Amino acid sequence: MTAILRLRPEVLDYLETTLCRLKKEHSECLMSCLLDRLSEPPLTTTLRMNLQKASADEISQKLHTVLVEQYAKRQGFQPEIYIHPQVTDCLVVNNRGPESIVMIEKEVIVDAVCGAAVLRGSDVYACGILAAPSGMQPGDVVSLYADLNGLCRRGLVKPFDGPKCFLGNGRACVSRHDIFSSERRGLGIEMIEPLYLAPSLSGVLTDLIFPQNLPSIVCVHVLDPHAGETVLDMCAAPGGKTTHIASLMKNKGHVIALDKSKNKIAKIKENLSCWGLSCVNVYCFDGTKSVSTSDGLPLTGPPPYSVHSFDRILLDAPCSGLGRRPMLSNDMSLQEVKSYPPLQKKLFQKVC
Repeated sequence: MTAILRLRPEVLDYLETTLCRLKKEHSECLMSCLLDRLSEPPLTTTLRMNLQKASADEISQKLHTVLVEQYAKRQGFQPEIYIHPQVTDCLVVNNRGPESIVMIEKEVIVDAVCGAAVLRGSDVYACGILAAPSGMQPGDVVSLYADLNGLCRRGLVKPFDGPKCFLGNGRACVSRHDIFSSERRGLGIEMIEPLYLAPSLSGVLTDLIFPQNLPSIVCVHVLDPHAGETVLDMCAAPGGKTTHIASLMKNKGHVIALDKSKNKIAKIKENLSCWGLSCVNVYCFDGTKSVSTSDGLPLTGPPPYSVHSFDRILLDAPCSGLGRRPMLSNDMSLQEVKSYPPLQKKLFQKVC
Protein backbone atom coordinates (compact mmCIF):
# COMPACT_ATOMS: atom_id res chain seq x y z
CA MET A 1 0.00 0.00 0.00
CA THR A 2 1.02 3.64 -0.37
CA ALA A 3 2.33 5.14 2.85
CA ILE A 4 0.47 7.96 4.53
CA LEU A 5 1.61 9.44 7.80
CA ARG A 6 -0.14 7.81 10.77
CA LEU A 7 -0.95 10.10 13.71
CA ARG A 8 -2.95 9.59 16.87
CA PRO A 9 -6.64 10.40 16.23
CA GLU A 10 -6.67 13.30 18.72
CA VAL A 11 -3.57 14.83 17.09
CA LEU A 12 -5.08 14.46 13.64
CA ASP A 13 -8.32 16.12 14.81
CA TYR A 14 -6.36 18.97 16.38
CA LEU A 15 -4.35 19.58 13.20
CA GLU A 16 -7.46 19.39 11.00
CA THR A 17 -9.25 21.92 13.23
CA THR A 18 -6.26 24.24 13.11
CA LEU A 19 -6.01 23.95 9.33
CA CYS A 20 -9.74 24.60 9.00
CA ARG A 21 -9.36 27.86 10.94
CA LEU A 22 -6.50 28.94 8.71
CA LYS A 23 -8.11 27.91 5.44
CA LYS A 24 -11.80 27.01 5.67
CA GLU A 25 -12.24 25.83 2.08
CA HIS A 26 -11.07 22.33 1.16
CA SER A 27 -9.35 21.81 4.54
CA GLU A 28 -10.09 18.08 4.61
CA CYS A 29 -8.56 17.58 1.16
CA LEU A 30 -5.56 19.71 2.12
CA MET A 31 -4.97 17.68 5.27
CA SER A 32 -5.00 14.42 3.33
CA CYS A 33 -2.58 15.87 0.79
CA LEU A 34 -0.31 17.16 3.58
CA LEU A 35 -0.11 13.75 5.29
CA ASP A 36 0.59 12.11 1.95
CA ARG A 37 3.43 14.52 1.16
CA LEU A 38 4.95 14.19 4.62
CA SER A 39 5.28 10.44 4.06
CA GLU A 40 7.34 11.00 0.89
CA PRO A 41 11.05 11.91 0.83
CA PRO A 42 12.09 15.34 -0.49
CA LEU A 43 13.15 15.76 -4.09
CA THR A 44 16.65 16.86 -3.08
CA THR A 45 19.27 16.15 -0.42
CA THR A 46 21.15 19.22 0.79
CA LEU A 47 24.61 19.21 2.35
CA ARG A 48 26.55 22.05 3.95
CA MET A 49 30.21 22.18 2.94
CA ASN A 50 33.25 22.83 5.12
CA LEU A 51 34.83 25.55 2.98
CA GLN A 52 37.54 26.09 5.62
CA LYS A 53 39.08 22.75 4.58
CA ALA A 54 38.46 22.60 0.82
CA SER A 55 36.85 24.52 -2.03
CA ALA A 56 33.27 23.89 -3.10
CA ASP A 57 34.43 22.38 -6.39
CA GLU A 58 36.84 20.01 -4.62
CA ILE A 59 34.16 18.84 -2.19
CA SER A 60 31.62 18.43 -4.99
CA GLN A 61 34.07 16.29 -6.98
CA LYS A 62 34.91 14.10 -3.98
CA LEU A 63 31.23 13.51 -3.26
CA HIS A 64 30.56 12.77 -6.93
CA THR A 65 33.27 10.07 -6.87
CA VAL A 66 31.73 8.46 -3.77
CA LEU A 67 28.19 8.53 -5.17
CA VAL A 68 29.17 7.14 -8.58
CA GLU A 69 30.44 4.03 -6.80
CA GLN A 70 27.43 3.94 -4.49
CA TYR A 71 24.85 4.40 -7.24
CA ALA A 72 26.49 1.72 -9.39
CA LYS A 73 25.07 -0.77 -6.86
CA ARG A 74 21.65 0.90 -7.04
CA GLN A 75 20.30 0.68 -10.58
CA GLY A 76 23.38 2.39 -12.05
CA PHE A 77 22.08 5.97 -12.18
CA GLN A 78 24.55 8.84 -12.40
CA PRO A 79 24.37 11.24 -9.42
CA GLU A 80 23.23 14.80 -10.14
CA ILE A 81 25.14 17.19 -7.85
CA TYR A 82 25.43 20.97 -7.99
CA ILE A 83 26.31 23.93 -5.80
CA HIS A 84 23.22 25.89 -4.76
CA PRO A 85 23.09 29.07 -6.88
CA GLN A 86 22.25 31.35 -3.93
CA VAL A 87 23.60 29.47 -0.91
CA THR A 88 27.17 28.87 -2.02
CA ASP A 89 28.22 26.64 0.90
CA CYS A 90 25.38 24.23 0.11
CA LEU A 91 25.61 21.19 -2.17
CA VAL A 92 22.41 19.80 -3.66
CA VAL A 93 21.91 16.19 -4.76
CA ASN A 94 18.83 15.50 -6.87
CA ASN A 95 16.86 12.48 -5.64
CA ARG A 96 14.75 10.22 -7.87
CA GLY A 97 11.54 8.28 -7.48
CA PRO A 98 9.26 6.62 -7.10
CA GLU A 99 10.80 4.05 -9.42
CA SER A 100 8.92 1.19 -11.10
CA ILE A 101 10.21 -1.94 -9.34
CA VAL A 102 9.09 -5.57 -9.54
CA MET A 103 8.41 -6.94 -6.06
CA ILE A 104 10.09 -10.15 -4.90
CA GLU A 105 8.23 -12.99 -3.18
CA LYS A 106 10.59 -13.01 -0.21
CA GLU A 107 9.64 -10.17 2.16
CA VAL A 108 11.56 -8.43 4.93
CA ILE A 109 9.71 -6.12 7.33
CA VAL A 110 11.34 -3.17 9.10
CA ASP A 111 9.98 -0.66 11.59
CA ALA A 112 8.63 2.73 10.47
CA VAL A 113 11.73 4.67 11.60
CA CYS A 114 14.01 2.38 9.62
CA GLY A 115 11.61 2.60 6.66
CA ALA A 116 11.81 6.40 6.65
CA ALA A 117 15.62 6.22 6.66
CA VAL A 118 15.54 3.85 3.67
CA LEU A 119 13.37 6.33 1.76
CA ARG A 120 16.09 8.95 2.41
CA GLY A 121 18.80 6.68 0.96
CA SER A 122 19.93 4.48 3.83
CA ASP A 123 20.65 0.78 3.75
CA VAL A 124 19.06 -1.40 6.45
CA TYR A 125 20.86 -2.22 9.68
CA ALA A 126 20.08 -5.54 11.30
CA CYS A 127 18.64 -3.96 14.44
CA GLY A 128 15.79 -2.43 12.38
CA ILE A 129 14.60 -5.73 10.90
CA LEU A 130 11.38 -7.10 12.41
CA ALA A 131 10.63 -10.07 10.17
CA ALA A 132 12.41 -12.12 7.52
CA PRO A 133 11.57 -15.24 5.54
CA SER A 134 12.57 -18.67 6.77
CA GLY A 135 15.97 -19.76 5.51
CA MET A 136 17.07 -16.29 4.34
CA GLN A 137 20.80 -16.37 3.61
CA PRO A 138 23.41 -13.72 2.69
CA GLY A 139 23.03 -12.85 -0.99
CA ASP A 140 19.27 -13.47 -1.16
CA VAL A 141 17.31 -10.73 -2.93
CA VAL A 142 14.26 -9.63 -0.95
CA SER A 143 11.54 -7.00 -1.07
CA LEU A 144 11.55 -4.58 1.83
CA TYR A 145 8.45 -3.22 3.55
CA ALA A 146 7.84 -0.86 6.48
CA ASP A 147 5.33 -1.80 9.20
CA LEU A 148 3.13 1.30 9.31
CA ASN A 149 1.20 0.62 12.53
CA GLY A 150 3.78 -1.12 14.69
CA LEU A 151 1.92 -4.45 14.57
CA CYS A 152 4.64 -6.78 13.29
CA ARG A 153 6.06 -9.15 15.92
CA ARG A 154 9.86 -9.33 15.93
CA GLY A 155 11.04 -12.64 14.51
CA LEU A 156 7.89 -13.29 12.45
CA VAL A 157 8.42 -15.97 9.79
CA LYS A 158 5.17 -16.00 7.83
CA PRO A 159 4.25 -13.06 5.54
CA PHE A 160 3.12 -10.00 7.50
CA ASP A 161 -0.47 -9.10 6.58
CA GLY A 162 -0.76 -5.81 8.48
CA PRO A 163 -0.57 -2.32 6.90
CA LYS A 164 2.81 -1.94 5.21
CA CYS A 165 4.43 0.07 2.45
CA PHE A 166 6.92 -1.07 -0.17
CA LEU A 167 10.43 0.43 0.08
CA GLY A 168 12.24 -1.38 -2.71
CA ASN A 169 14.41 -4.47 -3.16
CA GLY A 170 17.65 -5.30 -1.40
CA ARG A 171 20.26 -8.01 -0.93
CA ALA A 172 20.61 -9.75 2.43
CA CYS A 173 24.01 -9.32 4.07
CA VAL A 174 23.31 -11.73 6.95
CA SER A 175 21.14 -14.78 7.49
CA ARG A 176 17.79 -14.75 9.24
CA HIS A 177 19.33 -16.95 11.96
CA ASP A 178 22.07 -14.41 12.68
CA ILE A 179 19.60 -11.51 12.82
CA PHE A 180 17.29 -13.02 15.40
CA SER A 181 19.55 -15.36 17.39
CA SER A 182 21.62 -12.53 18.88
CA GLU A 183 21.78 -8.76 19.26
CA ARG A 184 23.06 -8.48 15.71
CA ARG A 185 24.53 -5.14 14.68
CA GLY A 186 25.86 -3.88 11.38
CA LEU A 187 24.41 -3.97 7.88
CA GLY A 188 21.44 -6.29 7.39
CA ILE A 189 20.09 -5.45 3.91
CA GLU A 190 21.93 -3.57 1.18
CA MET A 191 19.43 -1.73 -1.00
CA ILE A 192 19.94 -2.47 -4.71
CA GLU A 193 16.60 -1.23 -6.11
CA PRO A 194 15.26 1.46 -3.76
CA LEU A 195 11.84 2.93 -4.43
CA TYR A 196 13.46 6.36 -4.07
CA LEU A 197 17.09 6.88 -5.04
CA ALA A 198 18.89 9.20 -2.62
CA PRO A 199 22.49 9.22 -1.35
CA SER A 200 23.45 7.11 1.66
CA LEU A 201 25.63 9.52 3.63
CA SER A 202 26.42 7.72 6.88
CA GLY A 203 30.17 8.11 7.44
CA VAL A 204 30.72 9.83 4.06
CA LEU A 205 33.23 12.73 4.00
CA THR A 206 32.24 13.71 7.54
CA ASP A 207 34.94 16.39 7.81
CA LEU A 208 33.78 18.04 4.58
CA ILE A 209 29.98 17.75 4.44
CA PHE A 210 27.14 17.98 6.95
CA PRO A 211 23.69 16.73 5.84
CA GLN A 212 21.30 19.55 6.71
CA ASN A 213 17.93 20.76 5.43
CA LEU A 214 18.10 23.95 3.37
CA PRO A 215 16.08 26.14 5.83
CA SER A 216 18.55 25.22 8.59
CA ILE A 217 21.45 26.33 6.39
CA VAL A 218 19.72 29.53 5.33
CA CYS A 219 18.83 30.65 8.88
CA VAL A 220 22.51 30.90 9.90
CA HIS A 221 23.20 33.01 6.81
CA VAL A 222 20.35 35.28 7.94
CA LEU A 223 22.01 35.47 11.38
CA ASP A 224 25.16 36.56 9.48
CA PRO A 225 27.86 36.03 12.14
CA HIS A 226 31.27 37.61 11.57
CA ALA A 227 34.80 36.78 12.71
CA GLY A 228 35.59 38.21 16.16
CA GLU A 229 31.97 38.38 17.34
CA THR A 230 30.41 36.73 20.39
CA VAL A 231 27.44 34.52 19.52
CA LEU A 232 25.03 32.43 21.61
CA ASP A 233 23.33 29.30 20.24
CA MET A 234 20.64 28.67 22.87
CA CYS A 235 19.35 25.24 21.76
CA ALA A 236 22.31 23.87 19.85
CA ALA A 237 21.93 20.08 19.48
CA PRO A 238 22.95 18.27 17.34
CA GLY A 239 25.33 21.08 16.44
CA GLY A 240 24.70 21.67 12.74
CA LYS A 241 23.96 25.36 13.14
CA THR A 242 26.72 25.71 15.76
CA THR A 243 29.35 24.41 13.35
CA HIS A 244 27.92 26.66 10.65
CA ILE A 245 28.15 29.74 12.87
CA ALA A 246 31.78 28.96 13.78
CA SER A 247 32.61 28.25 10.13
CA LEU A 248 31.19 31.58 8.92
CA MET A 249 33.21 33.26 11.68
CA LYS A 250 36.29 31.49 10.24
CA ASN A 251 36.85 29.96 13.69
CA LYS A 252 37.66 33.41 15.08
CA GLY A 253 35.60 34.84 17.92
CA HIS A 254 33.56 33.19 20.67
CA VAL A 255 30.54 30.93 20.25
CA ILE A 256 28.66 29.56 23.26
CA ALA A 257 26.46 26.54 22.53
CA LEU A 258 23.88 25.27 25.02
CA ASP A 259 21.64 22.24 25.28
CA LYS A 260 20.05 20.68 28.35
CA SER A 261 20.63 17.07 27.23
CA LYS A 262 23.98 15.55 28.24
CA ASN A 263 23.81 12.97 25.46
CA LYS A 264 23.24 15.68 22.85
CA ILE A 265 26.14 17.74 24.20
CA ALA A 266 28.49 14.89 23.32
CA LYS A 267 27.22 14.95 19.72
CA ILE A 268 27.79 18.71 19.42
CA LYS A 269 31.38 18.30 20.61
CA GLU A 270 31.93 15.42 18.20
CA ASN A 271 30.74 17.51 15.23
CA LEU A 272 32.90 20.47 16.24
CA SER A 273 35.96 18.25 16.57
CA CYS A 274 35.30 16.62 13.18
CA TRP A 275 35.22 20.03 11.51
CA GLY A 276 38.29 21.32 13.39
CA LEU A 277 36.43 24.16 15.13
CA SER A 278 37.87 25.42 18.40
CA CYS A 279 36.13 28.76 19.02
CA VAL A 280 33.06 27.13 20.63
CA ASN A 281 32.38 26.45 24.32
CA VAL A 282 29.63 23.89 24.89
CA TYR A 283 27.61 23.64 28.12
CA CYS A 284 24.81 21.42 29.32
CA PHE A 285 22.31 24.03 30.43
CA ASP A 286 18.61 24.88 30.21
CA GLY A 287 18.17 27.68 27.66
CA THR A 288 15.23 29.16 29.61
CA LYS A 289 17.68 29.99 32.44
CA SER A 290 20.68 30.93 30.33
CA VAL A 291 20.34 34.71 30.01
CA SER A 292 19.81 37.45 32.57
CA THR A 293 18.93 41.13 32.52
CA SER A 294 21.87 41.75 34.87
CA ASP A 295 24.95 43.33 33.32
CA GLY A 296 28.56 42.36 33.88
CA LEU A 297 28.14 38.58 34.07
CA PRO A 298 31.32 36.84 32.81
CA LEU A 299 31.47 34.87 29.55
CA THR A 300 34.42 32.77 30.70
CA GLY A 301 32.34 30.00 32.25
CA PRO A 302 28.89 28.43 32.16
CA PRO A 303 25.60 30.40 32.12
CA PRO A 304 23.78 32.54 33.01
CA TYR A 305 25.02 35.44 30.88
CA SER A 306 23.91 38.99 30.33
CA VAL A 307 21.75 39.18 27.21
CA HIS A 308 23.73 42.31 26.25
CA SER A 309 26.98 40.31 26.12
CA PHE A 310 26.25 38.87 22.67
CA ASP A 311 26.50 40.37 19.21
CA ARG A 312 24.03 37.80 17.91
CA ILE A 313 21.80 35.08 19.38
CA LEU A 314 20.42 32.07 17.51
CA LEU A 315 17.32 30.48 18.99
CA ASP A 316 16.14 27.37 17.19
CA ALA A 317 13.49 26.45 19.75
CA PRO A 318 12.42 22.82 20.27
CA CYS A 319 9.40 21.77 18.21
CA SER A 320 7.25 18.74 17.50
CA GLY A 321 9.22 17.80 14.39
CA LEU A 322 5.98 16.91 12.59
CA GLY A 323 7.31 18.50 9.40
CA ARG A 324 10.24 16.10 8.97
CA ARG A 325 10.18 14.15 5.72
CA PRO A 326 9.66 11.34 5.19
CA MET A 327 7.71 10.27 8.27
CA LEU A 328 5.68 7.09 8.16
CA SER A 329 4.42 7.04 11.73
CA ASN A 330 4.32 9.38 14.73
CA ASP A 331 2.99 8.33 18.12
CA MET A 332 3.23 11.77 19.74
CA SER A 333 0.33 12.59 22.05
CA LEU A 334 -1.74 15.75 21.80
CA GLN A 335 -0.35 16.83 25.16
CA GLU A 336 3.19 16.60 23.74
CA VAL A 337 2.25 18.55 20.60
CA LYS A 338 0.70 21.32 22.70
CA SER A 339 3.68 21.45 25.08
CA TYR A 340 5.99 23.14 22.57
CA PRO A 341 4.41 26.61 22.04
CA PRO A 342 4.65 27.57 25.77
CA LEU A 343 8.30 26.48 25.84
CA GLN A 344 9.04 28.38 22.63
CA LYS A 345 7.43 31.54 24.05
CA LYS A 346 9.42 31.20 27.25
CA LEU A 347 12.68 30.94 25.33
CA PHE A 348 11.83 33.89 23.07
CA GLN A 349 10.89 36.05 26.04
CA LYS A 350 14.34 35.44 27.50
CA VAL A 351 16.11 37.09 24.58
CA CYS A 352 13.60 39.69 23.40
